[in-house]
Amino acid sequence: MFDHVSITTTDLDRAGRFYDAVLGTLGYPRVNRRERAIGYGERGTSLCFMSVFLSDAVVADNRHWCFRAPSRAAVRAFHAAALAEGGTDDGPPGDRPNYGPDYYAAFVRDPDGNRLEAICRSPEG
Repeated sequence: MFDHVSITTTDLDRAGRFYDAVLGTLGYPRVNRRERAIGYGERGTSLCFMSVFLSDAVVADNRHWCFRAPSRAAVRAFHAAALAEGGTDDGPPGDRPNYGPDYYAAFVRDPDGNRLEAICRSPEG
């Protein structure tokens, strides 16, 4: 559904470390860095699907970004990387049968309070 998303941060270096680690677990590397922004996308392209912009203030109460993960192991790695880089747990990796069959996800908050989710819709294995 989305072509790209943009979020803001009050500390671009901190956000870069966080998103390098977290999105790296899902196979989405940093594809560019500008003075006031960082972009993430797919390997082998310079196109961004997510941009992080430096801002004086962040209002993240209602933001929720869900990323597809290639495996359940990647969901667990995403969650671990987020916590290691200053994120907070907002729902540990696990099955969410109330959301649908094979819905395996983890939820975290980034250091600016944005709510992130990684999801894998495939069974374990």
